[in-house]
Amino acid sequence: MKFVVKLFPEITIKSDSARRQMTKILRQNLQVLFRNHLISADVQNRWDNLTVVINHEDEVTHRKVVQILSHTPGIGFSLEIGEYDFETLDEAYQKVRDEYRDRVAGKTFCVRIKRAGKHDFTSHQAEIYMGGGILKETDAKAVSLKNPDIFVQAEIRQQKLHVVRQNIPGLGGYPLGSQGEVLSLISGGFDSTVASYLMTRRGLKTHFCFFNLGGSAHEIGVKQVAHYLWSTYGESHKIKFVTVPFERVVEEILTKVETSQMGVVLKRMMLRAANKVAGDLRLPALVTGEAVAQVASQTITNLAVIDRVSDRMVLRPLATMDKQDIINMARRIGTESFAATMPEYCGVISVNPTTVGDRQKVEAAEEAFDMAVLEEALSRSRTQRIDEVIEEAESGLEDVPVVTTPLLTDTVIDIRHPAEAADNPLHLTNNPVLTIPFYELDTRLKELPQQGRCLLYCQKGTMSRIHAHHLNSEGKGSFGVFAEPDAQRPVITDTPPKETGI
Repeated sequence: MKFVVKLFPEITIKSDSARRQMTKILRQNLQVLFRNHLISADVQNRWDNLTVVINHEDEVTHRKVVQILSHTPGIGFSLEIGEYDFETLDEAYQKVRDEYRDRVAGKTFCVRIKRAGKHDFTSHQAEIYMGGGILKETDAKAVSLKNPDIFVQAEIRQQKLHVVRQNIPGLGGYPLGSQGEVLSLISGGFDSTVASYLMTRRGLKTHFCFFNLGGSAHEIGVKQVAHYLWSTYGESHKIKFVTVPFERVVEEILTKVETSQMGVVLKRMMLRAANKVAGDLRLPALVTGEAVAQVASQTITNLAVIDRVSDRMVLRPLATMDKQDIINMARRIGTESFAATMPEYCGVISVNPTTVGDRQKVEAAEEAFDMAVLEEALSRSRTQRIDEVIEEAESGLEDVPVVTTPLLTDTVIDIRHPAEAADNPLHLTNNPVLTIPFYELDTRLKELPQQGRCLLYCQKGTMSRIHAHHLNSEGKGSFGVFAEPDAQRPVITDTPPKETGI
């Protein structure tokens, strides 16, 4: 398989040195991603593009490569190509015709040829020749130059013919790591996840800071969506996930701060803490998901008062976006389903919240707050690598049964993200398989069979163990983990061979 990766247009107008640097970073990022996914690939820098040669031809590898090329920042679009040698225009035409024969059947089409080198024909002559031949020798409906169903695309360079098999839209933006690093305040909702994505897309290595207001369940949910954002859009770089326990800070605000100022004071406490975390990690800027006027604490005057507690730049990529636009973007990037089921922990809700921020009033309200509580929260903060947040060993997980051969009475539940499950569906012969994303498990327990055991399934098994342990601890049924026999993880077989459910 061969792919030509076209750079995001803004990269191509940079100075030569900046362009070379960004192209170099993008090449390195792709090499890391292919290596992480065990894909043997050669990534070559061609100045105006990158050429990716994959040393496998199987369908699974093809899907993984397309996923990587469509979700890596810095790529405008990618072309999957078939490469051929040719001597005459007719030889080139025959290759193009054979590649597009099935795709143009019953459809209108238009031929587009790019050419470089010395030939006895022009690009336009090649288009006319190939278009006439395809119309005559295939089941194509007609030629349409203005609005065709199919564009027949090929590129001729000297005596090499590149026939475009697929155009893969890219993520755009700048190569991850080319624009520095930031710390994103993430709550797991629509706004903070979209803001984090936009920073990643813009080439900023985005670390996460989570203020826990709702216990372990909330923390697990936020870690899952943060891990999803990283593994989908930023896996080429290692980043940090920082958890700051904020329950006592909220309690202090509720008991000590004047009601109308509670929302602004809470945001200032979070920004103070994030500023300290960013300092420890040597990060120059903070990111929030705030949008102007979305809630009372997000008026211009309140935001100005909030920003005064940080000596770092505060980036707000959603500042002028409408809520529905934010939700639509969350849907497009795959975080909507996470955010929609994320529990809301509005620990501080003012009865009559102030919308006109007054620095003196806010500072006066904060005088009753014991700053030692904030310092204690920071001292109890925990920093982890993002690739470890899901896989960390939690107490009790070792007690969850992990099996490869289910009983006939077992039900297997695929809890992977819908996109992952659709890409590689799980099929078993003797056991029913339900598809329920992990973030919907708690709300859809009534759909599960009342008899027998439920075995949760995910790619690595760690997330399945976390949820099975949680559900067992809550007394909500009998849950275990299903692991495919060839999976590289510790498993136990607790059923006799004659009752295999695979």
